[in-house]
Amino acid sequence: MDLFEYQGKQLFGAGGIPVARSTMVHPQGPDPLEVVGALGLPLVVKAQVLTGGRGKAGGVRVARTRDDLTRDVAEIMAMTIRGKRVVGVLLEEAVDIDRELYLALAVDRAAKRPLLLFSVRGGVDIEAVARDEPQALVRQHIDPLAGLHDTQIAELVAWAGFAGGLAEQFAALVGGLWRLFCAHDATLVEINPLVVTRGGRLIALDAKVTLDGNAAFRHPEWAAYETDADERERRAAEAGINYVSLDGDIGVLGNGAGMVMSTLDLIAEAGGAAANFLDVGGGAREARIAAALDLILADARVRALCVTIFGGITRCDEVAHALVNVLSAKGAAGAGLPVVVRLDGNGAAEGRDIVAQAALPGVQTAATVWQAVQAAVAAAAGAGAADGPGAPDGPGTAGT
Repeated sequence: MDLFEYQGKQLFGAGGIPVARSTMVHPQGPDPLEVVGALGLPLVVKAQVLTGGRGKAGGVRVARTRDDLTRDVAEIMAMTIRGKRVVGVLLEEAVDIDRELYLALAVDRAAKRPLLLFSVRGGVDIEAVARDEPQALVRQHIDPLAGLHDTQIAELVAWAGFAGGLAEQFAALVGGLWRLFCAHDATLVEINPLVVTRGGRLIALDAKVTLDGNAAFRHPEWAAYETDADERERRAAEAGINYVSLDGDIGVLGNGAGMVMSTLDLIAEAGGAAANFLDVGGGAREARIAAALDLILADARVRALCVTIFGGITRCDEVAHALVNVLSAKGAAGAGLPVVVRLDGNGAAEGRDIVAQAALPGVQTAATVWQAVQAAVAAAAGAGAADGPGAPDGPGTAGT
């Protein structure tokens, strides 16, 4: 469960992590000009949206006058960034920055333990820093039973070159971030940038927090966050479907996380971009398949649909029945949406027959995942299914 920046900063403030003074403004209020009296000018106007790239999209601006503030708030509130609707803006006091740092705690799934990350290169794409300047990023694994040790914090303080009061602030902040990470069952807590002001203070200027949804039973207070969740993701959770909205235009439906993730990779390899991750799980019956299709087809960005099922406890003929029924109910195969279907395994022959006999406009079958991906990418691009059945397999798809 991803939190908005303002929600993350509420957790930070309650946990003793220093943040700039700010006020959240929704379309229903308060009036942005009322905030000027409390926080003054200039104010940083920050889009609240569950995606990255806000700054590049024009979703973060500095308003120096009241007229600038009124204009910027109105324009940002009307934005959609990477397919995500802006729910409001955070008005934050401007800070006089001397240095920008990066600090995060995450779950390292390969090592099966928390990972502390720190860099003096904050405010930039941390993935680029890790790739191009690995020496600029410190990584420290934390024993999940012993917790974050004082010696680890001391090593981090020394590496950052902090001394005196700044060293004390940093040590306290790192310790507080660890306690917040544990207490709230987080899988990621990231501050980018963590700034040192010209007055010698440390302030978290951003807050990216991801909570482990599997721990929701321990946190009834999380119910307040659900109202801001992506509507399709909320509906998917209620239907028992694993769904995540992405930035592309190719809908993806598969069974098994590995199957879906490899399909997303192949779509990227073929030059396309997926609109979603959707795993219907094992043993999905017709009702769940139909619900999954409804979720994908409700996304106006989707220009083609790639369905790839390997039948085991999930029967391909049931998938085909659901596919035909939903597309037929929507009329003309989902209003002309190109659909590419790859079925293999249990009930595959029957499923392919069902799809063929329905003869729905724009719906075709493919023999392999790679062929299905190629056809879907071509269809989404408006080029048609240039690579139909019989095209050579792509890398890593032999036998799939």
